[in-house]
Amino acid sequence: MSSASPLAVLVKGWPRLSETFIAQELVALEAAGHRFDIWSLRFPTDKKRHPLHDRLQAKVRYLPEYLYLEPGRLDRARDVARDLPGYAEAYDIWRRDLARDPSHNRIRRFGQACVLAAELPPETRGIYAHFLHTPSSVGRYAAIMRGLPWSFSAHAKDIWTSPEWELREKLGGSFGATFGATCTAFGAAHLRGLAADPDGIDLVYHGLDLARFPSPPDRALRRSGDPLRLMSVGRLVEKKGFDRLIAALALLPAGLDWTWEHIGGGDLSDALSDQARRAGVADRIIWRGACDQPEVIAAMRRADLFVLPSRVAEDGDRDGLPNVLMEAASQKLAILSTAVSAIPEFITSGTHGVLSRDTPEALCEAITFFADNPHKGVEMAEAALARLKSDFGMDPGIAQLSARLTRLCNGG
Repeated sequence: MSSASPLAVLVKGWPRLSETFIAQELVALEAAGHRFDIWSLRFPTDKKRHPLHDRLQAKVRYLPEYLYLEPGRLDRARDVARDLPGYAEAYDIWRRDLARDPSHNRIRRFGQACVLAAELPPETRGIYAHFLHTPSSVGRYAAIMRGLPWSFSAHAKDIWTSPEWELREKLGGSFGATFGATCTAFGAAHLRGLAADPDGIDLVYHGLDLARFPSPPDRALRRSGDPLRLMSVGRLVEKKGFDRLIAALALLPAGLDWTWEHIGGGDLSDALSDQARRAGVADRIIWRGACDQPEVIAAMRRADLFVLPSRVAEDGDRDGLPNVLMEAASQKLAILSTAVSAIPEFITSGTHGVLSRDTPEALCEAITFFADNPHKGVEMAEAALARLKSDFGMDPGIAQLSARLTRLCNGG
């Protein structure tokens, strides 16, 4: 991208350990020649950073996380925004949105949009928002105020928990996104069904930059009677299904020597710890909390089986295609997951891993299968690594996204 076409990239928070796929993408876009500032809706809360965050050269700017904390900045921004050519149109659209979603979050979105529109450098030619819910709302309102094109990358929760009226308006009409990218065929099909122009929705797998990962270890074949080391990476939230995994662990045969190591934080931490104690399995579980990427990879290299029991949450939230599955495959670690959302786009059950039903009984049966048939785990891990290398590298998606963003900022 030429120096005359800079981009504003809008994210929920920066940096975030749970969103390393965004950091990977932005580092790659910089390497492809794109210049951009990052605009974050929230301040960081993670105590650790991913090595990718330190590689990024972009300037990071923080919008007011809560409007009442920066009243002077907000007042100055509103004064500037009111004089922008599209402010009246943006205000009318926001008022209609507020009538359908009368929430504090909707009010905050417009205030953040005013600050963004007022403070964007004059050379900004386009806005690109990661996630189709709040960040895209802020980006859309600001883009209308400034008369700029905008675009988005959609992932999982933002697709499945946003109201249909809002998705349709962001995906079409005179103030809809110029284009959208999403990381699964499952999500792309849903969004294309809502879009005014289905061709404006691109399937862009995140893929994996294998140069960031060590070569897989030389794994000795585990004997069927040896201890079984299970591990998982994922936030402790409903859609990850760890409550059902704990119930499954309690059903494992008494003669099976197993441990489970979990990496990640989340709102259900205390509840799941209590569940493990009640189930009598707490002494076999290691809760690691949030870890950086080198710690995650080290845990994968010493494990025998990666388990991600994803399911659809009560509010409709679900995983897309979790990058941790590809990371596990990069370390030739056998995979047990579920056939939720886009996971089957990477894992064919019985070939690249096992996709179980998400009930405790089914998960228990699948874990027992791996324990009793270690050679099958090795075969499937080899196949998953081969699939990762052949079909899920990072470069094709970055080239596709780079071309779209270049046209966005050049008026194409």
